[in-house]
Amino acid sequence: MTTSNPRVAIPKNGVDYRGKVVLAPMVRSGELPSRLLALKYGADLVWGPETVDRSLIGCTRHPNPHLSTIDFTRAVAHGVSQAQLDQIPPEQRNESIIYRIHTSRESARLIFQLGTADPQNAVAAAKLVARDVAGIDVNSGCPKPFSMKGGMGAALLQDPDRLCAILRALVKEVGQEYEIGISVKIRLLHTADETKALVERLVQTGITGLTVHCRTTPMRPREKAIREQLKMITDICKAAGVACVMNGDVENREQALMLMEEYGADGAMIATAAEKNPSCFRAKVDGGSLGWREVVDEYIRTALEVHNKWGNTKYLLGQMIPGKQSVYRPVAQSKNYQEMVKALQLEDLTEQAKAVDDALQIRPRETKAERKKRANEGARPVGDAKRIRDDKIVNERSLGGSGIFRKTEQVPPPGNPSATALAV
Repeated sequence: MTTSNPRVAIPKNGVDYRGKVVLAPMVRSGELPSRLLALKYGADLVWGPETVDRSLIGCTRHPNPHLSTIDFTRAVAHGVSQAQLDQIPPEQRNESIIYRIHTSRESARLIFQLGTADPQNAVAAAKLVARDVAGIDVNSGCPKPFSMKGGMGAALLQDPDRLCAILRALVKEVGQEYEIGISVKIRLLHTADETKALVERLVQTGITGLTVHCRTTPMRPREKAIREQLKMITDICKAAGVACVMNGDVENREQALMLMEEYGADGAMIATAAEKNPSCFRAKVDGGSLGWREVVDEYIRTALEVHNKWGNTKYLLGQMIPGKQSVYRPVAQSKNYQEMVKALQLEDLTEQAKAVDDALQIRPRETKAERKKRANEGARPVGDAKRIRDDKIVNERSLGGSGIFRKTEQVPPPGNPSATALAV
């Protein structure tokens, strides 16, 4: 008589990772249009890009009826203290969008990935988005220096006590309160024994899922994934009732399902292949991956629909369009959405592109004469009231610090006491 493995209960508002082929968390390729396109082409779940806890804390949640989204924004405060910012009426603040969620099309299948190194910050940030997502995933696999220097990402692999404390705090204070799952994404450690010891600790924290990127921290994406430890990891997860998702060199849905069967993984995550062609999630019976042209057309329509950041749209199209195609250079040289849809010969999107350019305040391309005229109009007049005799730099070194510039004092010229000294 065989006995089935236990399973950690999936919360009411959470989602089970078992049997799923999912979109990996990627900084550029995890933004809203990429997620929506992956879901359209058959991804079972999507991970958003890693968002650092401190960037989310202090954000305001805004329902956006025009786009049918929830926008998490924070005021842009260049040279302004938080106390000063608090005195500015909300409607007069410049707001920057930190995260955008399409509630009806993705919330029930969206996993929010959190960059954190502190349990309290992790909980504070996760609570802001918990009601709009299906799960919170802790990133403990990012090898980028900016993440590791802050004690986040792959640095947590070397500090399992801290990582376990973060997961337990999230399970108790977010997972249980909002009834969503908490999971973690890791990389392989230097030896199988080290990996085994870490995974055995992680699955006891109350998490519902664990994703393993089958590379070590020093390895780059071009290096072949290591799968020798995968069966051992899946066995530990199964024994604890935790779903195990594999990641690394997974190219499409058919391959994902075969690898899941071979190694006993519960799910598989696609990264680079989805960045180049999100239709890689399409099942073979549905025709498999589509050609680049059809995918690009659908992507630009989706990006316009949700007012995606211009730079992100341009970057993604640079990944999707083969470099030898005739439209590659015109798209790469485009300066706004109007030029982009013209380069792609999508004339039916011209008016929509203009509207989005206006909404995002993307200026049309200027001629040389227009640029010269604007420069002349914006030139500073030469006059006693506008001349600055001395720029006195007060840096952190004079305050006992490291020498980073903190403040600039501009001293008015002699004979013009009415000129105001500025402090930035």
